[in-house]
Amino acid sequence: MDHIAIMKKSWGLTEKILSREKSIESRWLMIKCAPWDKVGSGDTIYFKNSGEPVRIKSKVRKIVQFSALTPPKVMRILGKYGKADGIEEHDLKKFHGLFKNKKYCILVFLSEPSKIEPFWIDKRGFGSMSSWISINSVDKIRKGKQ
Repeated sequence: MDHIAIMKKSWGLTEKILSREKSIESRWLMIKCAPWDKVGSGDTIYFKNSGEPVRIKSKVRKIVQFSALTPPKVMRILGKYGKADGIEEHDLKKFHGLFKNKKYCILVFLSEPSKIEPFWIDKRGFGSMSSWISINSVDKIRKGKQ
C-alpha cells in the first residue's frame, strides 16, 4: 500500500525526515480516519508540504496506535516520542496545546527516507482538506513531474 502524507510547511518537518532527525510521523485524530488501521509495516509513505509536489519517500518500519486519549496521555506520548517525531523539547507545550483534545494518535515509524524526483498528485475524490491518502499505488494519482 502507498500513502501520501501532506505536511504543514510552517512546521518544517519534511526536511527533518531526510536528515533523520524525524523518524516517526504522528497523526492526531478526533475520529478514526486515515491513516488509522490503513498503514502497515512495509508500506511506502510519500511526503509533501501543502501546496508543493511530493519530494520524499520512506518505508514504514512499524505502527503504534493509541486510543481513549486524555490531555495527560497526550503529554506522555509527546514526552516519550516527541523528539523522534521532530518536535523540539521547547515546542512540546505548543504541540500539547494542539493535540490535547484529540482522541486517537497513530505513530508511524519510518525507515529508509530518501529524496525523490518531485511529482504532483491529483487529490480529486479524496477531499480537499485530506492530509493523508492511502491508495494501492501512488501512480494512480500521480499528475506528472515538477
